Amino acid sequence: MPPPADIVKVAIEWPGAFPKLMEIDQKKPLSSIIKEVCDGWSLANHDQFALQHADSSNFYITEKNRNEIKNGAILRLTTSPAQNAQQLHERIQSSSMDAKLEALKDLANYSRDVTFAQEFINLDGISLLTQMVESGTDLSAHFGDMLSFTLTAFVELMDHGIVSWDTFSVAFIKKIASYVNKFASDISILQRSLAILESMVLNSHDLYQKVAQEITIGQLIPHLQGTDQEIQTYTIAVINALFLKAPDDKRQEMANILAQKQLRSIILTHVIRAQRAINNEMAHQLYVLQVLTFNLLEDRMMTEMDPQDQAQRDIIFELRRIAFDAESEPNNSSGSIEKRKSMYTRDYKKLGFINHVNPAMDFTQTPPGMLALDNMLYFAKHHQDAYIRIVLENSSREDKHECPFGRSSIELTKMLCDILKVGELPSETCNDFHPMFFTHDRSFEEFFCICIQLLNKTWKEMRATSEDFNKVMQVVKEQIMRALTTKPSSLDQFKSKLQNLSYTEILKIRQSERMNQEDFQSRPILELKEKIQPEILELIKQQRLNRLVEGTCFRKLNSRRRQDKFWYCRLSPNHKVLHYGDLEESPQGEVPHDSLQDKLPVADIKAVVTGKDCPHMKEKGALKQNKEVLELAFSILYDSSGQLNFIAPDKHEYCVWTDGLNALLGKDMLSDLTRNDLDTLLSMEIKLRLLDLENIQIPDAPPPIPKEPSNYDFVYDCN
Repeated sequence: MPPPADIVKVAIEWPGAFPKLMEIDQKKPLSSIIKEVCDGWSLANHDQFALQHADSSNFYITEKNRNEIKNGAILRLTTSPAQNAQQLHERIQSSSMDAKLEALKDLANYSRDVTFAQEFINLDGISLLTQMVESGTDLSAHFGDMLSFTLTAFVELMDHGIVSWDTFSVAFIKKIASYVNKFASDISILQRSLAILESMVLNSHDLYQKVAQEITIGQLIPHLQGTDQEIQTYTIAVINALFLKAPDDKRQEMANILAQKQLRSIILTHVIRAQRAINNEMAHQLYVLQVLTFNLLEDRMMTEMDPQDQAQRDIIFELRRIAFDAESEPNNSSGSIEKRKSMYTRDYKKLGFINHVNPAMDFTQTPPGMLALDNMLYFAKHHQDAYIRIVLENSSREDKHECPFGRSSIELTKMLCDILKVGELPSETCNDFHPMFFTHDRSFEEFFCICIQLLNKTWKEMRATSEDFNKVMQVVKEQIMRALTTKPSSLDQFKSKLQNLSYTEILKIRQSERMNQEDFQSRPILELKEKIQPEILELIKQQRLNRLVEGTCFRKLNSRRRQDKFWYCRLSPNHKVLHYGDLEESPQGEVPHDSLQDKLPVADIKAVVTGKDCPHMKEKGALKQNKEVLELAFSILYDSSGQLNFIAPDKHEYCVWTDGLNALLGKDMLSDLTRNDLDTLLSMEIKLRLLDLENIQIPDAPPPIPKEPSNYDFVYDCN
């Protein structure tokens, strides 16, 4: 008799018959179980049948995924994937338009299942769909719906990664590209057409060339001016894909086209400032566009200045001329060469260059290379009054107190490139876009201009000398980072945020944070911390478990990031069972337990693994082992080979779930979030307990115990 762990009790449905309750032995071959079920209903040819989940997913049960069957699951006996694929392959070629439409609906639904997809693709089903698209001249009333379901089935089949994107013809690409204009008012067709174009560009170098010839930025722009955020998201995704895959020598050309079409202004008006919330996918695409735009600066950032290049040297001359006025400069014919050199050296020193004799040498380090000089020239020309004021103000100070404009600009440019990660590829999961960078065509240069004035202001507030240069840069970086975290909506708002982050304010913030993190290190306080720490950890544990009871919506990700597929997982109130199941769309609130079909008893959990140890991160090509995705991945291992794989929506949810699961298993909660929460709550509790001792010095050690007296005659005898 098989052990209970290998037995699953299920109900199996068959049209026109009462459901059959039976026990499935997971050690028996699936084919013998299907034969047993067929025999129970007197069905011949059991090899033409299969089992399916009876929920909305309709996914086939195979030897690979059969361990996912839970006690109490409802299954359905149905035709095998091969049989179903053959029937649908024939039905979609029906001469009856109504029958054809119904077949395409079914195909779009079944194609989500990889087992069915493999069988349909084996019948050359992808070629059949592409032929239907290429010859799509049907004028029937059902044509729009038929095309929509055809494209949906195509997208679902291609998402499984079974067929290479390199196999498609130019005729197919032209047809899909034409739908972007032809069906602008049909949301479903437009959405799928854009999704196909994006996948073509991202997954095939050859197809990028062909798509770029067929679709223009001008054709895509109108779709951003509508009100459907999903269409806007897909449109920006296509633009990002074209931008990302463009050859290095074509990216600047494409950026110029985007500028001519006023893409930034359109996105600002119709997306960022539209009267609706920006969803996570749109935020991700805006972040990608932001990164790709800033990456155009990489070439200048990594270009060294050639001290022999007269055109480049002329930029330095122009900086000097604007600062010190060309009228005071003697003509080339008057004055000795030595006198002019001496004057130039003096002025270059006032401009704050490290090399006073040949300032071109200051720009030979990469990064920031020539980008620093570009920023300085932009500041001098577009904010001339501020530029002159900074240079003259510092040139009138004592040498040791002057803020060197040249050196500061070079280091600041390098810092800004580091903050904005110029030259790095966009993350697969990041949504961190900044609205203010979409408010100006030269946003990086304007960003620099604000920050160089901040640096000069902070230098004065710190009363810094040349020895304090690195300290000033650290404070300026902190000011910039703190202002950026507030996500200002415009550059002016960013400037206002910086006004409220003076050096004095930064000192207060640092002091407050030190009080929370470093103070109270005396022995009595440490002993008090040790005493109350278990209470705080128990409080954190309860919070984590309460969050698991509320549950979280997880997104299903694969090689194509954008997937409108979700699943939800939550812990039962008694902390004994995890309930989970697929969702059609992202929920607006908590999902009830009874709507989640699958269950996993906590007692069955063997281990929780993270990162590279997760089974779904070990699979071949799993998200290309993207660093950000690896940091959000965790898995629950149960039974002999069962697994439940997660990719958290963000780092906070990752910490909450890994902490909560470890707490359920009686293990320590080790996440950064727990450490921060513990520090915060401990500090708060200690401060509350020490309120009565305010302004009283707590000794580092207890007072010494006095020596015993020579006699105890002073003790009162009650007798």
